[in-house]
Amino acid sequence: MNALEGIRVLDLTIWQQGPMSTAMLADWGADVIKVEGPDSPDPGRSLVRYDVGDKGPNAYFETHNRNKRGLVLDLKSEAGREIFYRLVENADVVVQNFRPGVCDRLGIDYVTLAGRNARLIYCQASGFGLKGPDAQRPALDPLAQARGGLMSVTGEPDDPPTRTFGGMADQTSAFLLAYGIVLALFHRERTGEGQMVDGSLLQGQIAAQAFNITNFLMSGNYGGSPLPRIPRGLTSPLWNQYKASDGKWLMIGMPQFGRYWPPFREAVHEATGDWLEPERLGLDWMRTNAADLMQLIARLDRIFATKPSTFWRDLFRRYDFLFEVVSEYRDLEKDPQIIENGMFATLEHPAHGTLPIVGPAVNLSATPGTIRTPAPEFGQHTEDVLLEAGLSWDEIGRLRERGVIGSRVPDRASAG
Repeated sequence: MNALEGIRVLDLTIWQQGPMSTAMLADWGADVIKVEGPDSPDPGRSLVRYDVGDKGPNAYFETHNRNKRGLVLDLKSEAGREIFYRLVENADVVVQNFRPGVCDRLGIDYVTLAGRNARLIYCQASGFGLKGPDAQRPALDPLAQARGGLMSVTGEPDDPPTRTFGGMADQTSAFLLAYGIVLALFHRERTGEGQMVDGSLLQGQIAAQAFNITNFLMSGNYGGSPLPRIPRGLTSPLWNQYKASDGKWLMIGMPQFGRYWPPFREAVHEATGDWLEPERLGLDWMRTNAADLMQLIARLDRIFATKPSTFWRDLFRRYDFLFEVVSEYRDLEKDPQIIENGMFATLEHPAHGTLPIVGPAVNLSATPGTIRTPAPEFGQHTEDVLLEAGLSWDEIGRLRERGVIGSRVPDRASAG
């Protein structure tokens, strides 16, 4: 039995933030039904194909919609809403990421749906939260990275504010939304009470930087510095990146100077025959000897550039240092640590065969998450879902004739 088997989720979300949160629920066995409008498929179906071309697999859509079933239903029509209400009566979770106010106009807001099912968990994902002057404003991933302060602390100080990877704000919010939904389900198991869950791209960015922001709120500085982005040459030599002779970058992350500086000097001496100065390294020395600190880091730049990353990796692992070679994406698929821990999986796709895909994000020993099915074609499971809801084939036929169910867009709406 999967951890969330028997949980039914009605997923009204599009793009990435919402769909990824429900994909995580589906990985652990929840029956996630992706509900799309007859003339408004999830834009992720056709707008994001990256470099694989129009005939290749859509990595974006498959990632965020695996393990789901697809239903096409017109929620703008009274008949469509009545069908949706019937589905809600036997659902456990509804998730939507419409702009605030849209669901009220459609009659699918929390108060309305809770009146149909008091045990319902209703989740609203948003850009900036449901309250405040910007609650109605649209938001996408880079805007949340900007508004949440992340860009202000990323990159070198003389460079423009820097985004992280595309989709980071979406993913962070998705993980937290899934966490909130499961918390609400756990509460319902103990009390029988449903409730509303809400989270936003902005709140996810704030939560991801919790210590950093709290430190600033308490002290008025950025981890001991008045600057949000400290020049690399003025950071610790033991918390820094260096380029090896093969072009690979090396990341050293050892904050305990008293513990690591003496053996680090020994390791460098073993490699070069030279001793680094100073003999003892500490915060006071670094704060009062900025010029010497920059010279020390420049010297380490020259030292690391003399040998390949494999040499430094083997040497530093013997010393049990906190150190890694910076991986590029092409390196990840060959990384035995990633492979042996099941971080990658495969997806059997009817059109594209066996595809690689990133697996579930956490491991459960008794009820592991799995990727079982590809993202649904547009409306692929409409009849199945409606039959399960008690409709007859005649009723389904009449709904299709009236345009309440079924596609009103060209074939481009398929998952690809």
